[in-house]
Amino acid sequence: MKRRNLLTAFAWGAASLALAAPLAQTAQAADAPGVAFVYLGNPGDAGWTFAHDHGSKEAEAKFGNKIKITRIENVPESADSERVFRDLANKGNKIIIGSSFGYQDFELKVAKDFPDTVFLHATGYKKAPNFGTYDVRMYQGAYLAGVAAGYVTKTNTLGFVASVPIPEVIRNINAYTLGARSVNPKIHTKVIWINSWFDPGKEKQAAETLIGQGADVLLQNTDSSATLATASEKHVHAFGWDSDMKKFGPEAHLGSVVAHWGVYYNSAIQQVLDGKWKNDPVWWGIPQKAVNLEDLNTSAISADAQKQVAAKRDDLAGGKWDVFTGPIKDQSGAVKVPAGKTLTDPELQRLNWYVEGVDGTLPK
Repeated sequence: MKRRNLLTAFAWGAASLALAAPLAQTAQAADAPGVAFVYLGNPGDAGWTFAHDHGSKEAEAKFGNKIKITRIENVPESADSERVFRDLANKGNKIIIGSSFGYQDFELKVAKDFPDTVFLHATGYKKAPNFGTYDVRMYQGAYLAGVAAGYVTKTNTLGFVASVPIPEVIRNINAYTLGARSVNPKIHTKVIWINSWFDPGKEKQAAETLIGQGADVLLQNTDSSATLATASEKHVHAFGWDSDMKKFGPEAHLGSVVAHWGVYYNSAIQQVLDGKWKNDPVWWGIPQKAVNLEDLNTSAISADAQKQVAAKRDDLAGGKWDVFTGPIKDQSGAVKVPAGKTLTDPELQRLNWYVEGVDGTLPK
């Protein structure tokens, strides 16, 4: 009942704004529903936080004075985040968005104390009446990057700079490898884990090590541009991640796997304003234009490769096929996904094994 009252209030507020006279808009803006974003880093990272911040700015442009946006940067994934979420709720924000996986339990704890506030959490899996999770299918973009890499590599060795060993990152490593081996079965992917989402120094060292091991096309699941910049220094190729990173190494850049979080933020905020928000998990990808491989380097990627990337993108956009459709083998050669079967979302969210073609073992 409390959530129903909350959503009814939002709907009434939105209708009032729509009917108000222009002279009253400034006064109403002060009473507009607050939408607060909590960031792990700062938008200058050019990666994860930059992409979420760009999404928040799209929402700001769309809704104008119908909402009031607050952004809090550099909040660690620790108990200190609970204080931030609680403070934002106490200040009356009606939508509070935690944009990193490690916030989940702290944000959920606060959500239970503020049932009239909608809490949204990125990449999580838990649920409460006023707590919903959302994600984008970055693995679909990683697969397309792999297809391009499969054509470009001369050593048949790809490199992946990995952050934290959770299913989200394992999916992206596997998808990158599956994409590459779909056009070049000789390819192997080497992985280095840095155990951090953002550490440009470690990212650079990992990239250098991978290049030293023969990798000539790199992808990352970390938040800085260090991997691409290092590839540029060493005269190999790499992709951007989360946002278009071309400027950090134009000649090395093959394309960027870009997350368009604004697609979700615009939808979720509108649903709350309309009194139609539900706490069902949201996981959007290429069909919803929430993810894409963008700004392809047509000088480095052949016309045939570009056609193959476009064809696979179309397959994904049509929703008739997904990256983890069998047959797929693991490193031992055992069939993990039989022909005709596609891993379900719950299975993808528990993924803890490497596909055939990935070298090394997962950290314990």
